[in-house]
Amino acid sequence: MRRLLSTACAILAAGVMPAFADTDLRAAAQDFFEPIPLSPPSLDGNIVSRTRVDLGAMLFFDPRMSRSGLFSCQSCHNVGLGGDDGLETSVGHGWQRGPRNAPTVFNAVFNIAQFWDGRAADLAEQAQGPVQAGVEMNNTPDRVIATLESMPGYVDAFAAAFPGEEMPITFDNFALAIESFEATLITPNARFDQFLQGADSLTEEELRGLAAFMDEGCVACHAGVNLGGQEYYPFGLVERPGADILPVGDRGRFAITQTVTDDYVFRASPLRNIELTAPYFHSGTVWSLEEAVAVMGTAQLGADLDEGDVSDIVAFLRTLTGEQPEVVHPILPVRTDATPLPETDF
Repeated sequence: MRRLLSTACAILAAGVMPAFADTDLRAAAQDFFEPIPLSPPSLDGNIVSRTRVDLGAMLFFDPRMSRSGLFSCQSCHNVGLGGDDGLETSVGHGWQRGPRNAPTVFNAVFNIAQFWDGRAADLAEQAQGPVQAGVEMNNTPDRVIATLESMPGYVDAFAAAFPGEEMPITFDNFALAIESFEATLITPNARFDQFLQGADSLTEEELRGLAAFMDEGCVACHAGVNLGGQEYYPFGLVERPGADILPVGDRGRFAITQTVTDDYVFRASPLRNIELTAPYFHSGTVWSLEEAVAVMGTAQLGADLDEGDVSDIVAFLRTLTGEQPEVVHPILPVRTDATPLPETDF
């Protein structure tokens, strides 16, 4: 797939994107895209066991993992709202607003790295970040462990999820359990997946949109199983958007690598379930999917897409909505007198 993406980027740079509409569209699409699998992928250094997934679900939904007792992973990655919070930027500890739009947790397991700038290598590393971030959950590893160790329900759950370990309650195991649960949050069987597998599941408008998506060069950045999430690109490859969409102070991946070529570079956003995850871009300032497509056409492709092309592409993007995971809110362990009290002095 990396070879295909590199080829697509080279073709786009040369300005000679082939007319996929004039070829076998399904065969062309199968060269660039893959369906979401029906079961979670395997994880490096982790397992997706029932006990670990169940523990991860408890931790994902438990607001006591935050210092205030108000915020959980679910707060910013709501499993009933497409895996994000539907806000421009998330609200965290002390009602502070975070600097970027919350990416969806759905299908995040298929991304090359986590966060807009790719600073976390996997979902386990990502899970440790918001817990400690002052503008999010504002907690510490030691306080999280003290909270978990104070509740017999968590003591038993960690022992079952990490059998044979002398000290199963650790901050790393906390993150591994959340990763195991989040790996199950996949959305297979979208109509586009059915099309890739041979079904005539797309309308004429949606087929035109797929052809335009490929002809115009969107596929250069948005390919693979997640239609994105695999590479990093400058936001404004051809024409940089205004400060209302691309805040001047947020220089993207440059803050991680300190490399000049990474200035205003971000991970290409995955497009799965995109109709459910407005607002768009890392700034979260665009609420219309039609506007987002038009902005991408100008900024990344140098293409002034007409109204018909935008409408067709949006119709295609709506076929990327898969079966949403049905998650039962877990019953959380009961606190004890030893459980740290919430701190809400703000």
